[in-house]
Amino acid sequence: MEWNFRPARDFGLPLGRRLRSTSREPGLLSFVAHGLWTLLLRAYLAAFHRLSIAGLENLPPAPPFVLIANHGSHLDALTLAAALPRRLSRVAFSLAAGEVFFAKLPVAGFAALAINALPIWRKHTSEADLAFLRRRLEEDGLVFILFPEGTRSRTGAMARFRPGIGALVADSRIPVVPCFLEGAHAAWPPGRWLPRPRNVSLRIGAPLGFAATANDRAGWVEIAAACEAAVRALGGGGSVAVGS
Repeated sequence: MEWNFRPARDFGLPLGRRLRSTSREPGLLSFVAHGLWTLLLRAYLAAFHRLSIAGLENLPPAPPFVLIANHGSHLDALTLAAALPRRLSRVAFSLAAGEVFFAKLPVAGFAALAINALPIWRKHTSEADLAFLRRRLEEDGLVFILFPEGTRSRTGAMARFRPGIGALVADSRIPVVPCFLEGAHAAWPPGRWLPRPRNVSLRIGAPLGFAATANDRAGWVEIAAACEAAVRALGGGGSVAVGS
């Protein structure tokens, strides 16, 4: 086998830009911080929210794949990340709102090193940015955690999924794993400073494939609709409020 050297994608970037870059690759400090954070997170979710998980057998055995769910709480990304087995959590990145998690350097450092988040800037993420994330997902063998609604629900009811998920997986063999979170909105709704003790459950569905769906705007919309239907089905269907 021919050996090829490739520098890290974020090689040479200053610290501030590196933390906020979608090119960021985990280093030793990140691996240690993320590992410790995950252990604490799993203990917290088990003790404070009595987290229950169904459908772990539906997770693909290896990356790349995308994990999606309904979104009503800051607990959502933490719960999905904590549910992943260690072999997958080490290569899992949460796609997080840049305006919230990467605006200030201390918060950006925590989001990057502990949560392993990558920034998505809502007002200026272009199709080229999504294409780069898609390339990273495929070439680097990653797991992306994202919420296609785009923002947390203020009521607990699911909103329509946006087509960005389609730009990541259309015309590819990257599976999308639908999930449904119940109780997270009640435990930590938007506008509340700290979570409260409420039970949280996670249901993981069978992976979806979109290799035959065109990588264009119409295909992206079709994928978003299919993903939304799969997540709603895990929650019992309809536009019900979750965890309220």
